[in-house]
Amino acid sequence: MADVGFGSHSTYPLRLASGPGQPDPGGLFRLAAAGGTDLDVLKDGEPQYRIELRERALADFEPTCWWQQTSPDSHFTRSTICSRLTPDGRISISGHTLIRTSGGVRDEQLLASDEVLVAYREHFGISLDRVPGG
Repeated sequence: MADVGFGSHSTYPLRLASGPGQPDPGGLFRLAAAGGTDLDVLKDGEPQYRIELRERALADFEPTCWWQQTSPDSHFTRSTICSRLTPDGRISISGHTLIRTSGGVRDEQLLASDEVLVAYREHFGISLDRVPGG
């Protein structure tokens, strides 16, 4: 069986298999048949999204990648992001904002430029001469 990661919904990869559920710090996840070869991903019994198991070519992803790289509506064209998992959530820097998610609770802290540099060093081990994108 393959493992599948589900971004910010689950903390760890989930086993690509149906069954009673897979405990995760993000909740109890279950995969259920959705007709054909598709699977629905449920978190704590609520549908989150559908997985289509059909094969795809790399070219199938080009339009979405192009949009993410060029659209003024894409988060990636509006701000630099650096993120990593922590034992109980995630820590991120987006622009001048330090974002801590722990136990499902999100806390945001606006940082001055010198504090951004300290946060990159302390939380990611990255020493910078200037704030990225700024």
